[in-house]
Amino acid sequence: TLSGGKRVAESKNNDSIGKTLLVVLVLCLVCSIVVAGSAVGLKPRQQEQRALDKQRNILAVAGLMQEGMSTDDVAELFAERISARLVDLKTGQLLDKDPTKFNQALALKDPEMSLTLEASQDPAGIKRRSNLAEIYLVRDEQKRVQEVVLPIYGNGLWSMMYAFVALDTDGRTVKGITYYDQGETPGLGGEVENPNWRAQFVGKKVLDDNGLPALKVMKGAARPGDEYAVDGLSGATLTSKGVQHSFDFWMGELGFGPFLKNVREGALNNG
Repeated sequence: TLSGGKRVAESKNNDSIGKTLLVVLVLCLVCSIVVAGSAVGLKPRQQEQRALDKQRNILAVAGLMQEGMSTDDVAELFAERISARLVDLKTGQLLDKDPTKFNQALALKDPEMSLTLEASQDPAGIKRRSNLAEIYLVRDEQKRVQEVVLPIYGNGLWSMMYAFVALDTDGRTVKGITYYDQGETPGLGGEVENPNWRAQFVGKKVLDDNGLPALKVMKGAARPGDEYAVDGLSGATLTSKGVQHSFDFWMGELGFGPFLKNVREGALNNG
């Protein structure tokens, strides 16, 4: 009798464990479905938010963003004053292709749509560069091109740092810069986002008279009146070097150098 009672108790325990596992599995399945459904449902909203953030950053670097602008205001101003264009980085030519159909992330994975960079060619540490790049023409109220906004990026101390640089129609003079995505040390390298530091770039030249990259991020303070130099970030030497290397690459021959040459020769007159 005792043996039979023991078998009954063991059977009940096994049933209890089995039911518990079943409940756990069902809960996991339900949670997975809810999480997956939420991710799919929120994806369009996330894409819209990313697009809006991008528009805000481009308007900001172009000096057009105003405090208190609504989402509709941003979208309307962007559509009115900003024209996205694709550039062939090898030739520097503006292309008559729809920029909305260009995906840089996919291009970087395709050997036919991107270029593998050797170490000697890659001061910014990006490893690959897409053959095309999306740039932004900023127009005044008379629809004349007044600036061009270029996306640049490169490695800092801890992260890949992404920025927009606005240049005058001379293809050399900085009108603005904004770092919109970086993971550098707050209070040190993270000061790339400090408006006071970024303001130093305005009026500086990214290229010399021969069209070669010339902007220098100094270790310490730049010499007063030097049109090619800005102060380095205090206590963030490697981040400062990362900014320097980004400019060296993207203003050079494998970056936007050919395009900026065309700009200096009047390419934006028909932009």
